[in-house]
Amino acid sequence: MSRLTEDKRMLEYDLMLPYSNIFCFSTTRHGGVGKGMYDSFNCTPYTGDDRYSVERNLALLRSLMPAPVELVIPYQTHGTQILRIDDKFTHASEMERNAFLQKTDALITDCEGYCLCISTADCVPVLLYDRVHRAVAAIHAGWRGTAACIVETVLQCMSSTFGTCGKDIVACIGPSISLEAFEIGEEVFQLFKDQGFPMECIAHRHSQTGKWHLDLWEANRLQLTLFGVPESQIEIAGICTYAQYNDFFSARRLGIKSGRILSGIMIKRIKPFMNTLK
Repeated sequence: MSRLTEDKRMLEYDLMLPYSNIFCFSTTRHGGVGKGMYDSFNCTPYTGDDRYSVERNLALLRSLMPAPVELVIPYQTHGTQILRIDDKFTHASEMERNAFLQKTDALITDCEGYCLCISTADCVPVLLYDRVHRAVAAIHAGWRGTAACIVETVLQCMSSTFGTCGKDIVACIGPSISLEAFEIGEEVFQLFKDQGFPMECIAHRHSQTGKWHLDLWEANRLQLTLFGVPESQIEIAGICTYAQYNDFFSARRLGIKSGRILSGIMIKRIKPFMNTLK
């Protein structure tokens, strides 16, 4: 079960709490300095918010982290491109890093001290931890990414890169738009059907409007279970951003020029052993 921190700035995931080497969260709208549609804790730098406000919010976010950390925030495009944060990235210049992060919708790493972040405001953030190989992933799964099976693609990438198996994964599906709020057109319904999704499990036709509604939570959960992730190792926040837009940013409620939820996962740095004997 997910829950807000005492200061209401973050949502924590109970499923990740037993793993002391992992820190996992999603931000809320509370406790920052943003104004208007960015009120108040927007930590994403590319949505039109005042740069100074974003920098102050990012500094605040880093202060809330359990250890010094570098936040890695990609420039998402609703695709399926995956970036591995490895030595090539960590040793690159700032300009090279910015180039790597363009058109990226998922991040993976087994490096300590880098917080993999995904920006959403109705789309689905999916955070993964491979308990055996000590690797993490952050995935932006909007309806386009979900239809393209980005979660499955990332899991396959983790398998080939780290040796990840489904039974080793702990997964969190964060705040995002719910089935009840996510009305879609016939073309989107057909796209998911053509991709082989079980529509009887993820879609519902509204009795009054006759419009289809889509369950992105279930569509992404199915990708996890098909890879072999046990049901008991999947946490769904169950928070609809459209309905709870006062607490979490929602682009459908507030417009595209508004703030974003930042969901992140990191492997904490292990402090080197210090010999205290004299």
